[in-house]
Amino acid sequence: MSTGALERIIRRGREQATGPAERCELCRSGIVATHRHMLDTDKGEVLCVCTACTVLFNRGAASEGHYRLIPDRRVRLRGVEPRLLGVPVGLAFFVIGADGTVFANYPSPAGATQWDIDRTGWTQVVSSCPELQTMAEQVEALLVDTTMDGDGRARREAWLVPIDDCFRLVAVVRKEWKGLSGGDRVRPAIDQFFQDLRRSHGQDPRR
Repeated sequence: MSTGALERIIRRGREQATGPAERCELCRSGIVATHRHMLDTDKGEVLCVCTACTVLFNRGAASEGHYRLIPDRRVRLRGVEPRLLGVPVGLAFFVIGADGTVFANYPSPAGATQWDIDRTGWTQVVSSCPELQTMAEQVEALLVDTTMDGDGRARREAWLVPIDDCFRLVAVVRKEWKGLSGGDRVRPAIDQFFQDLRRSHGQDPRR
């Protein structure tokens, strides 16, 4: 994901908090703050789209190109065992590529660092969590957080989310990271991200 794309996501977050965004990035029509996103698979960038373009891509009328409508479902998952994926960090998201390869990504001050994961481990995780069998390639992700909280307790949280949520998390980490260790702002910002995710799912944001 490019630096420019991350900066645009940060800017869009501010726009959603203050008022309507300006234009659909496909047809240039006006769009409101609450709108859908499209993934440009060639560039790996997220685009803001208007209602008309959302309907067009939902109907599959433009499905042969390099634009894919990003789903808007968010599902809290149970039974996911991150250790099977061989991830060396506690905060990561997993995306299925167009060729079926599964990539692990973790947010860092430089953006999203990516590596391939073991296919056997992924198969085991999917078999233990039926919701992951429906995860759309490229535009949805498995997001896991097994980091330590302020009291030294291990977190254990897994979600099926739209890929733009993960890009937004990457932007949050990059924006708030200070120094070599991240500073004292990045973890609260990550916590706020997950609280907002739980709230959008109708759950207690503290759990």
